[in-house]
Amino acid sequence: MKITIIGSGYVGLVAGACFADLGNEVVCLDIDSEKIEKLKRSIIPIYEPGLGDVVKRNVRERRLGFTTDRQKAIEHGDIIFIAVGTPSKEDGSVDLQYIESAAKDIGNYMQDYKVIVDKSTVPVGTAHKLMELIRHSQSAKNKKISFDLASNPEFLREGEAIKDFMNPDRIVIGVESEKAKEIMIGLYKGIERTGRPILITDIKSAEMIKYASNSMLATRISFMNEIANLCEKVGADVKMVAEGIGLDTRIGPRFLQAGIGYGGSCFPKDVRGLIDCGKQNSINFEILEAVNWVNEKQKKSLMPKIKKLIPDLKDKKIAVWGLAFKPKTDDMREAPSIAIINELQKLGAKVTAFDPEAEETARRIFRDIEYAKTPFDAVKGCNALVIATEWDEFRYLDKQKIKDLLAEPNIIDGRNIYDPKEMKKLGFNYIGVGRGLW
Repeated sequence: MKITIIGSGYVGLVAGACFADLGNEVVCLDIDSEKIEKLKRSIIPIYEPGLGDVVKRNVRERRLGFTTDRQKAIEHGDIIFIAVGTPSKEDGSVDLQYIESAAKDIGNYMQDYKVIVDKSTVPVGTAHKLMELIRHSQSAKNKKISFDLASNPEFLREGEAIKDFMNPDRIVIGVESEKAKEIMIGLYKGIERTGRPILITDIKSAEMIKYASNSMLATRISFMNEIANLCEKVGADVKMVAEGIGLDTRIGPRFLQAGIGYGGSCFPKDVRGLIDCGKQNSINFEILEAVNWVNEKQKKSLMPKIKKLIPDLKDKKIAVWGLAFKPKTDDMREAPSIAIINELQKLGAKVTAFDPEAEETARRIFRDIEYAKTPFDAVKGCNALVIATEWDEFRYLDKQKIKDLLAEPNIIDGRNIYDPKEMKKLGFNYIGVGRGLW
């Protein structure tokens, strides 16, 4: 099939590369000319394991191309995916300017029937608004070309995106015509053969599934962070509590790990987006309001622990391991590390940071922090180590070497990657999240 992807960011680039890998002819469109020129040379603007190889292979075999030419791209695709950004506004509502602009372009340039697929995360009812925008753009050009609109939300985890696309838990397709349904099922037939179910719904239900899924996962995280705070007061261990809860088959073990809150491009934005969608329909999402509040509070929850070990932070050296909001990505959108480093700097601390992938991103966010080449370089001469991202390479480093390099053996572990008993036996002043009294 001939496919156009509007938007060559995280979702659009992964989708375009994977569709091409399935044998389709794909053109990715973006207004960022610098990004497009790099992609033509197979230079990947984001860190995502395996993505570079998929892009290079399909560019080489001429199944994947990149352009800034909107007319060329829109005329190419029998199926057009809209995968542009839908960021939050200051009031928590969703900024739809980019997706609306894409819809207008489609209306202006389409010359024959298309299935237009909304891949971006949008409030319920957006697809029907896009239909009207496309029709309006057509009428302005004295055109009346038939099309169908579908909703096909993405469920990609950063760091696992290729795997998630090719082997998804489910493929959700919201459609309102048999023709569009048949075309979309045909597109995903190759993936469905692996036993992955395709769920056909109406468009509004598909839009709601995306928001509800991410909000449920965010709720589990905030719930466990509240449980962790109580564990610290009563002397329980949240890791054991999570294991006990997760063994209940009605609950399961995933997304029950306590820490310093969630970040990234999806959970924060989608929770706020669903809250706003509720308000627009006179529904007060009290649970999600609490989820959002707990998460923002949790991002700063390490500060009292840091100050317990170092009451006066002025001119103290603090090492921070991990800047990205999660491992296997360089994405720092709403990362807890931002809140932590900002608070440390307000109190006069000097920060040295290390992250395997996110340093370049961090340099656009922070001022007056040093960046180390290795985790060991970061802790050298520091009064404390703060762990903000659970990169696997941090787990098995020589702990005695860490202790020898630190000026004081203080570790505040925001991701619970170490065993408190082992760390205290080694002579560290160690504080985790929800790991008993501190």
